[in-house]
Amino acid sequence: MKEIDCRGMACPQPVITTKRALDQLKEGDLIVIVDNPSSCENVERFARSQGCPVNIEKKGQDFHIHIQKVTGTHEGKLTMQIEKVKKVVVYINSDLLGGGDEALGSFLMKAFLKTLLDLEKMPDRLILINSGVRLASEASQALDTLSLLSKKGVEIVSCGTCLDFYKLREKMCVGKISNMFDIIQSMLEADCLIRP
Repeated sequence: MKEIDCRGMACPQPVITTKRALDQLKEGDLIVIVDNPSSCENVERFARSQGCPVNIEKKGQDFHIHIQKVTGTHEGKLTMQIEKVKKVVVYINSDLLGGGDEALGSFLMKAFLKTLLDLEKMPDRLILINSGVRLASEASQALDTLSLLSKKGVEIVSCGTCLDFYKLREKMCVGKISNMFDIIQSMLEADCLIRP
C-alpha cells in the first residue's frame, strides 16, 4: 500500500500528485492524505473518474482517501478518448482566470497553465489575445510555465494587434506573433477548443 501526503498543497496539486501516483501503480491500494474538504472532493472525483473505488476516513482535521486501483478498469476507455481528440487549441483572452478579485484571477491563471504541463494530452496551440498577451511578456509570473510548455512542443501565439495596443511587442519573451486570420483558422481546425 502506497501513501502520499498532499497536506498544504494548493489546488490542483493534490489531484495532479494523485494522478502521478496512480499512473505509477499497476494495481493495489493508494492512500492520499489531504487537509481540506475541497481537496478531498477533488481527489475523490478524479479517482472515481478513473474507475477506482474510493473510501474516505476523517482523522482529526485530515482526510485519508483510500483508493483501490484495479488493472484494466478505465485505462482503455481513457486512451480511446485521448486518441479521438487530435488537435487541441487553448484560447486565452485575459491574463486573469474568471471574474472578480484580480489577485485570485492571476493565481488561478498560473495554476491553469501549470496544470497543462501535467496533462497526458497537452494542447497543440495556445492562443493569447487581448490582455492574455501579458502572460508571454517579460514581467509575467507565468513566463516560466509558458517557456516549459513551448519546450514541450506547445505552439504559443500572441495577437500582434493586442501586443501593439498594450505596447508589449518588444517585451514578448515566448512564442511568436500572429494575426487574426491565423488565429481564427487554427480555432476552426481544432478538434477541441478550450477557453478557460
